[in-house]
Amino acid sequence: MPSPSANAADVLFMQDMIVHHRQALDMSDLAPTRAASDGVKRMAARINDTQGPEISAMTHWLEQQGQRLPEHHQLEEHHDMPGMATPEQLDALRKATGADFDRLFVQLMIAHHMGAITMAADEMEKGSHVTVQELAQDISVTQTAEVNRLRQLQP
Repeated sequence: MPSPSANAADVLFMQDMIVHHRQALDMSDLAPTRAASDGVKRMAARINDTQGPEISAMTHWLEQQGQRLPEHHQLEEHHDMPGMATPEQLDALRKATGADFDRLFVQLMIAHHMGAITMAADEMEKGSHVTVQELAQDISVTQTAEVNRLRQLQP
């Protein structure tokens, strides 16, 4: 039963999901200049529009709780989180253009979103704070819908 008090799972979820979302934004930021498909460009814009505000909300929550905020450089250190692209995969995405970018973006973002869904499910099982539980549920629903859209973009 969700409560107004946070436990360690809530804090870890928020810290890790900020890092996870930052990587999605880093990948999506490449699409306007590298993607060939309008569908990929629209999906990248949607990811930015959704996950940017979620990062702000998670940051605010952690500050309210007096908890540590993850640093941006931690992206490279957290490739063991579910769905995180490796440094090599990110390099390949940065170098890709056109249809190659589209294919790789869709492949990496599906895996990335599936990882976030796994993290959200873990939070819903182990967390206790009502705000964090609601955010985890929202992330799960939103990213499941986006995975379905991404699959339709696969060549």
